[in-house]
Amino acid sequence: MTREQMERINALARKKKAEGLTEEEALEQRSLRQQYIGEMRANLLEQLGYIYIENEDGQYEKLRKKD
Repeated sequence: MTREQMERINALARKKKAEGLTEEEALEQRSLRQQYIGEMRANLLEQLGYIYIENEDGQYEKLRKKD
């Protein structure tokens, strides 16, 4: 996500709080937020892929999904 997109998200949030958004602006805000959340989730999942847990016996294993 670019700096301009982040600034636009923040500008729309400020405008919504101050005076409200038009329907077009609300759609743009929703779209930008969905893109931001998608990128954050992808980044988090990638980071979790590099995490290892040390067992009681000292061996390391990759973090796995909880059952």
